[in-house]
Order: sequence, then structure tokens, then C-alpha cells
Amino acid sequence: MSDVNTRIGDIVNSNDVVLFMKGTPLFPQCGFSSRAVAILDHLGVAYESVDVLQDMEIRQSIKTYSDWPTIPQLYVKGEFVGGSDIMMEMYEAGELKQLMTQSGVASAA
Repeated sequence: MSDVNTRIGDIVNSNDVVLFMKGTPLFPQCGFSSRAVAILDHLGVAYESVDVLQDMEIRQSIKTYSDWPTIPQLYVKGEFVGGSDIMMEMYEAGELKQLMTQSGVASAA
């Protein structure tokens, strides 16, 4: 279990923005992941994605790592932000864009 937590920690801490999701940004496998991708794409930020369907250890362990029961999960600068509902609320309030700007997140190339 700790090996998986180390892997997750390495992913989270080595990327400014990470989305743990079902599927890929080009082919999301659930509506919530699709919404999360759409929000990040609309913000125009560079982000890394992890397809939890390809790694069952990560799929189970990410929920414990964040103490959050659902996927997708968004991390910015190593900090857990939330799932797609929280992302949508923050996006609509302008808070997600503000968080990205204040965190110095790079724009997508």
C-alpha cells in the first residue's frame, strides 16, 4: 500500500496540475471525468492526467490518499482541490481560475 501512496505522491508533487480520472482527456470514460476535463481545457491550463481504469491499485488508493470517495480528483501544486462538483462550483465562481493564477500554473501550449 505504501508503494502505491509513494507513486501517487510522486505524481501529485511532480506536476502543477493533476487530474485522476476515468479514461483520458481525449476519451473520458464517465460524465464526471468529461466535465472535469472540459473545465480544465476551458481554463487553458497545462495538466497531467492519470487514467485510474488502467491501474487498479491507484484507483483504490487515491480515495484513501485524498480521503475523498469519488473520482475524478483534482490536485493543484500538490494540494487536493476536489472532485468534479467542487471543480464546477469553483469554476462558476471564478475561484478555480484564481487558484490557477495564484499558484502560477502554466497555460497549455
